Amino acid sequence: MVRVTTTDRRTVLRVSAGLVTAGAFTAGCATSGAVAHPTRSRAPARPSPAPGPRRLPGRPAQLDHGPRTHPRVALTFHGNGDPATARALLGEAERAGARITVLAVGTWLDAHPELARRILDGGHDLGNHTLHHLGVNDMSEADARAEITGCAERLRRLTGSIGSWFRPSRAARASPLVERLARETGYPHVLSYDVDSLDFTSPGAPAVTRKVLGEVRNGSVVSLHFGYADTVAALPAVLEELDRRGLAAVTTTELFS
Repeated sequence: MVRVTTTDRRTVLRVSAGLVTAGAFTAGCATSGAVAHPTRSRAPARPSPAPGPRRLPGRPAQLDHGPRTHPRVALTFHGNGDPATARALLGEAERAGARITVLAVGTWLDAHPELARRILDGGHDLGNHTLHHLGVNDMSEADARAEITGCAERLRRLTGSIGSWFRPSRAARASPLVERLARETGYPHVLSYDVDSLDFTSPGAPAVTRKVLGEVRNGSVVSLHFGYADTVAALPAVLEELDRRGLAAVTTTELFS
């Protein structure tokens, strides 16, 4: 008969405890032999908010051109119409290394919300061109306010800001009332222009090209439109000639920087 001493009994207990611990450790390992730890799923990073309006000290409330001392121009587009022409125009600008400014209509953003981020991701400016693109200068105060704030709210929801600029719909310049309402909404300046391409009259691409290149100069803000085939066809020639003249096509924010 084998006598088990107290010392032997302690040894058995220590070995048994070690086996239990090792078994528990093995059960908690991944098949690769690494210790499995609980993982946390990360929420996808949200895009940074888009730039908002800036106050430009010393500049008038309504801006129709930038500094005439620098060889830069801003091509600004009314954001409305067929999204295919919008994408085509953005692509043409980006192939030429140009940056543009899009003043979007609120209902257009409702119909094509993905275009807000597409514009910003291309390095372009995005702004407010009222909710329905009606004659905002002819409206009552309540209706005009709703047009401006309605588009601002959509821009904020889609991009995190009310956009960089405000331009009145169906008018080159804002009435005193609309200017005040825009300022109260958060836009220190109203963006006008000094070159009207008249592309919305569908005069043909050569006519659009001649009109723009015949009037553009240092600091010009050019009015163009999404939604017109003539504009898509004219843009490569316009950008090529601007480059030949040493005029950089930049965002309106860059123009006033």
